[in-house]
Parts: sequence; C-alpha cells; structure tokens
Amino acid sequence: MTTRVLVTGATGNVGRQVMTQLGAQAVALPRDRADLARPESLTDSLRGVDAVFLIWPLHSGEALPGVLAEIARHARRVVFLGSGGVRDLSMDAQEELIRRSGLEWTVIRPSTFAVNARWWAGQIRAGNEVRGAYGGLGMAMLHEADIAAVAVRALTGEGHHGQVYRLTGPEVLSQAEQVRIIGEVLGRPLRWVELDRPAARRQLLADGLPLSFVDVLLDAYAAMSAQPSPEITDTVAAVTGSSARTFRQWVADHAAEF
Repeated sequence: MTTRVLVTGATGNVGRQVMTQLGAQAVALPRDRADLARPESLTDSLRGVDAVFLIWPLHSGEALPGVLAEIARHARRVVFLGSGGVRDLSMDAQEELIRRSGLEWTVIRPSTFAVNARWWAGQIRAGNEVRGAYGGLGMAMLHEADIAAVAVRALTGEGHHGQVYRLTGPEVLSQAEQVRIIGEVLGRPLRWVELDRPAARRQLLADGLPLSFVDVLLDAYAAMSAQPSPEITDTVAAVTGSSARTFRQWVADHAAEF
C-alpha cells in the first residue's frame, strides 16, 4: 500500500480535494522551492515519496519528460491529470510520455469541470441573467471531488496500473440548463441570454477570463457543438463505489460563491 503521496497543484480545485481525501498520507509540493519547469528542483520533495499526483499546469510540455524521469528516480507510481491547454504537447502525446515513464501509471481524462460555472458568478451576483454563446451546448459536468476520489484510489490501491480513466458527471446539461439549476438551488429565477460571438467574447473578458483563453474557449465550444452529445461513463462509480455527484450537488456545495 502507498504510504506517502506528493501532490502537485495542492491548492487548486482538484489538488485541494486530493489533499483532503488523502489526509496524513499527502505531502504538498512546495511552490516556493519546487517548480515543474525545473525538474531538478523536485528532488528534495520526492525523497521518501511512494506516489505522485501530477497535474500539468504549464502551457508548454517541454519539461514533462524531465519531471517524469525525476519522479521515476524516487517514486514507483504516478497518477496523471493532463491538460488540453499545453500548446506543444497534445493529450495523447502527454499520455504516451506517461506510458514510457517506467512508473506504475494511471491517467485521468475528465469531462467538463463543474467549477467552470464559476465564470458566471459575477453575472449571477449582479442580476438574474447569464449572458453567453452556445447556450444549447451539452456538457457532462464533473465534480472536482469525484476526480480526486478516483485519483486517491489509484494512488493508494492496487489494480489501477495502465488504466486511462475517462470520467464524466452523471448527466449531460446544456449551459442554459446549468444556469437554471443554479437558480433553483439559489432560489432565484436565473435565465440564459444567448449572445453572438463578438458579444460573447466581450462578456467573457468582462467575466475575467484572460484574453489568451477567450478565443480558444469559443473555438472549443464551436467544435463541441458540431460533435455528438458527450457519452456518460460509470467510471467514477466503478472505481470508488459511489455514483458521480450531480451538478445540482456541486452548486449546493459552492452556493456561497454565487
């Protein structure tokens, strides 16, 4: 059994949940002394570690091979949560590096994070309308606690080596439906207002999303709209023994943020 786990991104949405669920087994990667862009800086943090929860937060994947090599010198297991925002390394390429790392490995591929609904918090605090584009776009919203629960099982248990876990929430909801559910939980008559792309772009910038991300996001939504509705998986339940949390549950857990 794994006894000591190094957690990267320990203050982020998923990493914080991994820390909480692991309890005393968890050790946070110290941001003031270790930097994933410099693999050699990880050495001290990896001493005595059995497994690593590795989130890749950087926009470049240049350092990932070096990080994996450094992990392999100290630990035996890695659970990897990659990113579609790495400009020079696709998700498939990231996973191939994990497979070739020499470590016991598990890859987690999540559907849309429920925390993305926080982008609307400012609009919701200001009134009863949420304005944006692609209101009919369906997403399988996934609670960060469920991502963490699967990661913790893979970090501490057996039988997860070589698995790519595709996680989804329990239902597909359009953006307009998400807004309606937020309103129902808050007891407010929230509604979606559809915008064209130029207006949606301005709204996303007003919502606080960085300029470098806004067009990427709208392009992704356009591409998703042209594809079939997401398929729901039962992976969360199969791995953890508990069904994936609903988006309504996520809103209830985060109601104070709206």
